[in-house]
Amino acid sequence: MLFKTLLLAIPLLMAAPAFADSFKSDRIVVTVEGEGPDVVLIPGLSSSAEIWDGTVKAVPGYRYHRVQVKGFAGVASEANGSGPVVAPVAEEIARYIETEKLQKPALVGHSLGGTLALMVAARHPDSASKVMVVDMMPFMGAMFMPDATPETVVPVATQIRDGIAKSPAAARKPMAEQTIAGMIKTESLRPASVKYSLDSDAATSGQAMYDLITTDLRPELKQITVPLRVLWVVPPGAPITAEQMAGYYKLSYANAPNVSTRQITDSYHFIMFDQPEVFQAELKAFLK
Repeated sequence: MLFKTLLLAIPLLMAAPAFADSFKSDRIVVTVEGEGPDVVLIPGLSSSAEIWDGTVKAVPGYRYHRVQVKGFAGVASEANGSGPVVAPVAEEIARYIETEKLQKPALVGHSLGGTLALMVAARHPDSASKVMVVDMMPFMGAMFMPDATPETVVPVATQIRDGIAKSPAAARKPMAEQTIAGMIKTESLRPASVKYSLDSDAATSGQAMYDLITTDLRPELKQITVPLRVLWVVPPGAPITAEQMAGYYKLSYANAPNVSTRQITDSYHFIMFDQPEVFQAELKAFLK
């Protein structure tokens, strides 16, 4: 994690990250560190706020608010243990911004975190100054069938949700290892994310995936008038070209009035792991 230098003359004197104790939530936990303009960092499905460790260290000069979704990475699910997860969590992030009186923070979300960032910015247009989405489309359900709608993808979303939630304990580890191997190219960084997945509540993860597949944010993108930066990759083994994927992203985000997109090459889903220098340069430019 990032430690903040308090005195330039004594660089070894540091202040540790602190919980946002004044904010109480049964859906998220937020830790705060650093000093400067506010930046909210949101991790993805079954993931930990620790995925931002390297990023926070490499890009100082900001006050980072790391969101941890309850139910993921060993944190008790509480309210996320039943019913919808994604939309209520987005509302809690928006409530956090308002309660803590953040001044139009930048929102940065990876995967499911990108969906959460889009939801907050679209449904609370005055809450953010800019949004960065790391490898996430505004309607995940479109990946599963042609001309998909939130209604038509319900059967496949239900099957996937139940498959995650009801997976036998013995099958969870090999499944997590296989999934993470397709998401993180850098082998040495895979074990931590496998552990985050195994430490997550299966029912919460399953429901969050269901929410992702059945939520179409494309019509809401017009509400996001602030700068929107989208980084994307071509998944390993994907049966489409980079040009086709670029076209799909352009079409998916067509309703956003101030969007820009960029393909990150030689990377899987966790861009901040596989191409840290490229990602950090993007983030620095984005936050300026």
